[in-house]
Amino acid sequence: MSRLVSSRKRLLRVRHVQHSQAVAEVMRARDEVSQLSHNADRISRVRAELFETAEHTTGAAFAAQRELATRLERAGRQIDGAIYDARRRVDETDARRLHADRDREVAERLTEQAKAAREAAAEARLSAIPRYRRMQSKETSA
Repeated sequence: MSRLVSSRKRLLRVRHVQHSQAVAEVMRARDEVSQLSHNADRISRVRAELFETAEHTTGAAFAAQRELATRLERAGRQIDGAIYDARRRVDETDARRLHADRDREVAERLTEQAKAAREAAAEARLSAIPRYRRMQSKETSA
């Protein structure tokens, strides 16, 4: 019976490690989404500030600003796609984390059941010993 308990404890340790890894994965994915969102905000801010100057510019400078604005807009769309993919990865890793959490909880319950079964078996063995033998064994151990 103790082999069963040790096996369940080992399973519980494995499930705990898997859960910790899944939580770390979720945190990494959320950090990635946060960084991408910050970069998208910076790009949109730079693009908005590009045409704020009210002074007269030459045609070449205006064309360069327009080219830069187009590139910034394209980069913003690409980052939006990356943010979408990163959010999808967050959802996927969160689902894996929930699955790992569920597995860990099952392993905890199995460990507790094995401990309870071991204790019940020990009680059953003790109750099977005649009363006078139990008294003798207590006297010799004291």
